[in-house]
Amino acid sequence: MTEKSDVKIAVVICTIGRPAVLAETLKWLARQTRPANRLVIVAHSDADLPNPDVLGCYPQLQVILSEKGLTRQRNRGLEAVEKDADIVFFMDDDYWPVATALAALEDVFQSHPDVTGVTGALLADGIGDGGVPPERAEALIRQSESDCQRMLRARDREVPSLYGCNMAYRTSAIRGLRFDETLPLYGWQEDVDFSRRVPGRKMQAGALDGVHLGTITGRETQGTALGYSQVANVAYLIRKGSVDPVSGLGQVLRNVLANHARIFWPEPWIDRRARARGNWRGMVDLVRGKCHPEHVQRYIKPVYLPLK
Repeated sequence: MTEKSDVKIAVVICTIGRPAVLAETLKWLARQTRPANRLVIVAHSDADLPNPDVLGCYPQLQVILSEKGLTRQRNRGLEAVEKDADIVFFMDDDYWPVATALAALEDVFQSHPDVTGVTGALLADGIGDGGVPPERAEALIRQSESDCQRMLRARDREVPSLYGCNMAYRTSAIRGLRFDETLPLYGWQEDVDFSRRVPGRKMQAGALDGVHLGTITGRETQGTALGYSQVANVAYLIRKGSVDPVSGLGQVLRNVLANHARIFWPEPWIDRRARARGNWRGMVDLVRGKCHPEHVQRYIKPVYLPLK
């Protein structure tokens, strides 16, 4: 951008147990042609953070320590920036943006005054297939940055909710709103719940390219808990009214079928048997009228959980 903008953008990254992953993401964020006015990292402890030399490269950076849990951490970040930012951009610690991402984000909000939330078009998403290798992610980003026609091919479109790996909001539209801390730990579906409570139009912006690496940190160790949340969180959000019953039940059914179909041929990084076990425990609680997201705590082992 040739002129300094009066729009203030704050980037909030929540992380736990992945300092090396976060360090790489910060390198890509440092490439922005339009820098963030503030960068807030919300971690659980100092052990979650990269080397101090890495953090020292970002004079606008603030570190906040919080209780574990994605919704809690996002709320602490939001509370830190909502009074002095016009736009809040939530990024996962393994989301790599193109160099013009923040500039594109500002342009979308200025061009569409009625839009209150924006999510980016993903060049790749590794959350469902074991993760995008860093070298492939870099190649995709470099290609996108060199392709002057990408904005014409990837047109903006309206969406009902935003994807939590990269989602931005006007602070004027979310002032007073908070992520639902009833959804603990990785907060399954917390992004859908929050974005559907925000008034106004939401948009996927074609120019806001990026790669969600979906970084896998070894074999899944909390499959039962995740399987329970796949049932309990959606049931809770249906009762709450932020998820449509038909689409919510369809999502539960797809997750349950996927977990059971792959019990004997699971992906190396997913414990499908444990997820299926959690699904059944969630459905039993649902029938008994005792299904609640916070009951997932019964199935948590004392280890760090990836947020996504």
